[in-house]
Amino acid sequence: MTTTHWDPAQYLRFADERIRPLLDLLARVPTLPEPRTPALLDIGCGPGNSTAVLRRRWPHARITGIDNSPEMLTTARTEGEPAARYLLADARTYDPAPHHPDLIVSNATLQWLNAGPGHDGEPQGHLALLPAWTAALRPGGTLAVQVPGNFDAPSHTLLAGLRRSPRWHRLLGDDATRPGIHTPAQYLDTLTGAHCTADVWETTYSTLLEGPDPVLEWVKGTALRPVLSRLTDPADQAAFLAEYGALLREAYPAGPHGTVFPFRRVFAVAVRR
Repeated sequence: MTTTHWDPAQYLRFADERIRPLLDLLARVPTLPEPRTPALLDIGCGPGNSTAVLRRRWPHARITGIDNSPEMLTTARTEGEPAARYLLADARTYDPAPHHPDLIVSNATLQWLNAGPGHDGEPQGHLALLPAWTAALRPGGTLAVQVPGNFDAPSHTLLAGLRRSPRWHRLLGDDATRPGIHTPAQYLDTLTGAHCTADVWETTYSTLLEGPDPVLEWVKGTALRPVLSRLTDPADQAAFLAEYGALLREAYPAGPHGTVFPFRRVFAVAVRR
């Protein structure tokens, strides 16, 4: 499997737009078991912008951020929340229990995590991780997660179709790291079954992006990373981006004030009973 290389600078080009769902998620987090100095765990902390948000909400918290990207952690340690502790780890196997967290946050990370089949043999994805995460919480602690829910949008369906085309399938093959999520009802059922009181909802943000090829620039920071990591020849990268960019311009035409980019998100806040 090809390692996905992340580009913190590209990701942070849309820092304000990417952080807004986290702000909306944290607005639903209730009082924590240790309200003054809570232990917070940021799973998939990326370049540290999410840990900075946690610090503003809980100024005296003990914050630990984990991520599996050395590039992202380098940026987090130099430009993120300076008092946080950052660890290189795989969220699929990381055990949060030793932290005794009052709050576990995962901001747009779960969609990348595949946790194997469920009891009926069907792919279970990251649902299998959630009971272990909630079990690690202090009683009364909270798990707060949000995931992109736009995998049926043109930005993703066009990318998937292009990957399957003869030219690019030869170079890219099947994508074992293709992101995916579950229905809001599945998150609600899983978290309620994990002895939590759960609140699950979804929102579609109509984001106005500016500049040339703004949707392409957006996905270059996220969904395109596995593709760009596999295309090691710069000429192949340029050809793929040109072809995909043309498709995106047709699907998301520029208007008089910018390009409207609808983006659905799914949120869940679960309090351990």
